[in-house]
Amino acid sequence: MSKPSIPKGTRDFSPTEMVRRNYIFDTIKKSFIKYGFLPIETPSMENLKTLTGKYGDEGDKLIFKVLNSGDYLKKADKGAIEEENSSKLISSISEKALRYDLTVPFARYVVQHQNDIAFPFKRYQIQPVWRADRPQRGRYREFYQCDADVVGSNSLLYEVEIVQLLDEVLYNLGIPGFTIKINNRKVLSGIAEITGESDKIIDITVAIDKLDKIGEEGVIKELESKEVSASAIEKIKPLFLLKGDYKKVILEMKKMLQDSEIGLRGIEELAFIFETINALGLKKATFEFDVTLARGLNYYTGAIFEVSANNVKMGSISGGGRYDDLTGIFGLKDVSGVGISFGADRIYDVLDELELFPEFSAESTQVMLVNFGIDDLFCLQILKELRENGINAEFYPSSVKLKKQMKYANDKNIPFVIFINEEEVTSNILELKNMLTGDQQKLTIKDVITTLMD
Repeated sequence: MSKPSIPKGTRDFSPTEMVRRNYIFDTIKKSFIKYGFLPIETPSMENLKTLTGKYGDEGDKLIFKVLNSGDYLKKADKGAIEEENSSKLISSISEKALRYDLTVPFARYVVQHQNDIAFPFKRYQIQPVWRADRPQRGRYREFYQCDADVVGSNSLLYEVEIVQLLDEVLYNLGIPGFTIKINNRKVLSGIAEITGESDKIIDITVAIDKLDKIGEEGVIKELESKEVSASAIEKIKPLFLLKGDYKKVILEMKKMLQDSEIGLRGIEELAFIFETINALGLKKATFEFDVTLARGLNYYTGAIFEVSANNVKMGSISGGGRYDDLTGIFGLKDVSGVGISFGADRIYDVLDELELFPEFSAESTQVMLVNFGIDDLFCLQILKELRENGINAEFYPSSVKLKKQMKYANDKNIPFVIFINEEEVTSNILELKNMLTGDQQKLTIKDVITTLMD
């Protein structure tokens, strides 16, 4: 019999890992709630037609399709099978798919439930998503997203709030340094317009978005391969060096985009966001204008965000943007939205690499009662009293050797144990041992509770 395994790009999570993951989820959720976002959930599966066409050609290829129930080959397109045309075949054998992200299902949710929603509608959602990507460090086929979106308003005050939320969450997680990059799809449209290559905006934005990964030469080669003209490339080149103070970058971009109405509108939006954030201040984040930031999702129409941890070789740990009419594809026009998504799995990897997880968690056992085989009822009464006072406690189930019980406590990182022998039962005085320091004290149950709650 072969050894059991799981699909590549998926993972099992141990109790320790789950405690740490819940710490991330709880920290993010706390800030979501503080900012007025309410929770929803959507199904793991959506109708395939709901998802396709929303993420670009590359994104569509990464959607996990679900085969129709029963004998799906009976209704399969025989011509597509003979032609070996997998794209054509899919529509006849698959009507459903695992969700690719949480934003498109959210847009579908808003349209379906529009009569029950008070706009602007602020929602958060923490659920897994699936992508048929090539697994690598920081990139998984099944992973969790933690999204916060607001729909029903085009106010730039929500972009400001998004920046503040990004800053607060990552500050609360203890990440020592992180950078929030922002750009605007209108600016990118303006760049394509002044180069005379508006019809190639997707090719241009996809290429310049890779600047950090493939460098200037690589971007130029990709633009050339997409048949972007040499004159257009010359106009794009100055963007590669445009960094630094946002006022300087905005001034330079105003000059560059002076003949593009849409480009200047994007610059005005960014100027408002920067000026407002500058007046309010941030806890920890470095906030910068990156004119090469594009992000791959086609539904963004305004501000786009991307966040990375400094001094850690990892992709973005959060991202998002403004989408003016995502609900329009489902029949509800003119409903603008803006949102962000935290990549919990990448945040986990960052905290792990930087050793930033708390040593203990509220989910862990705080104290274990050692079993000497003496008066189980007395021990269970002590256990009950500890739990009723909010202390996570357990009782070793059998009176095996002390060494084995102590190993169990050490393996679970239980910080305290209580010894109860005949003397303790008679006197109602418990012996509490600190597993970290080795210190032992004889205390009443009331004093034990006080000690453990400190």
